[in-house]
Amino acid sequence: MIRGERLTAAEAAARLGVKPATLYAYVSRGLLGRERSAGGRTSTFDPAEVERLTRRGRSGRRGRRPAGELVVESALTAIAGGALWYRGLPVTELADAHTFEEVAEWLWNGRLPGPTRWRAGPAAQAAGRRAQAALPEGALPLERLQVIAAALAAGDDLRLELHPDAVTAAGRALIAGLAGCLPRLGRPPAQDAGIAARLWSCLSPLEPGPALLGTLDAALVLVADHELAASTVAARVAASVRADPYAVAATGLATLSGSLHGGASLAVEALLAEIELPEQAARVVGQRLRRGERLRGLGHPLYPDGDPRAAYLLDRLRGAAGGSPRLAVVEALLDATRRRGLPPPNVDLALAALGHVAEMTRGSGEAIFAVARVAGWLAHALEEYERATPIRLRAVYTGPPPGSPA
Repeated sequence: MIRGERLTAAEAAARLGVKPATLYAYVSRGLLGRERSAGGRTSTFDPAEVERLTRRGRSGRRGRRPAGELVVESALTAIAGGALWYRGLPVTELADAHTFEEVAEWLWNGRLPGPTRWRAGPAAQAAGRRAQAALPEGALPLERLQVIAAALAAGDDLRLELHPDAVTAAGRALIAGLAGCLPRLGRPPAQDAGIAARLWSCLSPLEPGPALLGTLDAALVLVADHELAASTVAARVAASVRADPYAVAATGLATLSGSLHGGASLAVEALLAEIELPEQAARVVGQRLRRGERLRGLGHPLYPDGDPRAAYLLDRLRGAAGGSPRLAVVEALLDATRRRGLPPPNVDLALAALGHVAEMTRGSGEAIFAVARVAGWLAHALEEYERATPIRLRAVYTGPPPGSPA
């Protein structure tokens, strides 16, 4: 103990039975308060507050989860210290050094392997292409991905096998199918191309240089998982009742389509499309604010000092497309929001910026988000398959007393 009755970080983590990274994740989510030392190098915690949190989570540990409680312990992702971590590694360092495929494997099984084969079966791919081709011409990529996922599921006779190796094999085939079954806008990628190159050819008509293609690959890494976002909660609920990996992904895709989740980048794309020249950015922003519209793609409740994913991705984009007139529009938008004192950009704006610079089709931001997040959903599904306890919430009833006259 130090400072009288307050607990050190190590003592608080020990009482909660969690790792220090999880302790600070509780802090970032507002579940636990802390006091910093004068130099800001150490933190202390109120033992009474730690005990309340301990009681809240104690009965749900060791695999059993009582009905009505949604406290999920996970070894996958932590949001702590203003940064995002996958299994203890900073996501920006992973994006610097590893491909999306390698990071997906890291989320799934804690290993960073060399190149692996990510292919959907020929029959499944053919079914996925036919299914999405039946949609109206103006269908968004995310709408096509939802149909493709269902078609790929129907083509996998082993989809109900939930052994970890079978789930990861299904994940590789599913992500490869999603990235390859969309209508192609550019030159077909090489046979051994990665997921980023396959997805690029379906989203942009441009021929990408290595730097821009690397930026897309980094974007996939950055949004592969984000703790218990709404779509991940939905995916975990599906997995907890033994839904197969394709059904888990379909559940996540449906939830992701909400305008307050993956669809946020679509609104930023529309804003960027409205700004034809950099000097128009301030006027367009001002007009929207005068109309009382909310500008999407700014601020994040879990990153009060700025979304590190956005900062990293925008820096990569500047390095890959310096001098681009479209990048100048993005910079003018950022400058206009900054001068008005608005919050810093989040990853939705950064994804829309990538799509704008690369002349990607409308809805590309949420498509990138969706393909990448399948990796995270299946990582969470693997944890739920091992836990084998259904998530069953309980309602707090507020209607008329049961049995009372209508």
